[in-house]
Amino acid sequence: MENVTLSVKGMSCGHCVKAVEGSVGKLDGVNDVKVNLEAGTVAVDFNSAVISIDTIKETIDDQGYDVE
Repeated sequence: MENVTLSVKGMSCGHCVKAVEGSVGKLDGVNDVKVNLEAGTVAVDFNSAVISIDTIKETIDDQGYDVE
C-alpha cells in the first residue's frame, strides 16, 4: 500500500468533498480517500500495482478540480 496527499484547488463545499471522495473511492486499487476541505488536500491510500497516481489525478481533474 502507498499513501499520497495531493494539493487540489477549486474545492469549496460538501458537494466537492462527496464528488472527489466518491469518484476516487470507486477506482480499483483505492482503499481509502479523505478530503481535507480547509487544507485543500486529498489523501489517498492505494495499491500502486493496480492503479497509478496519474490515474487518481485524472479522476480528480475530471470532476473539475485542479490537482497540483
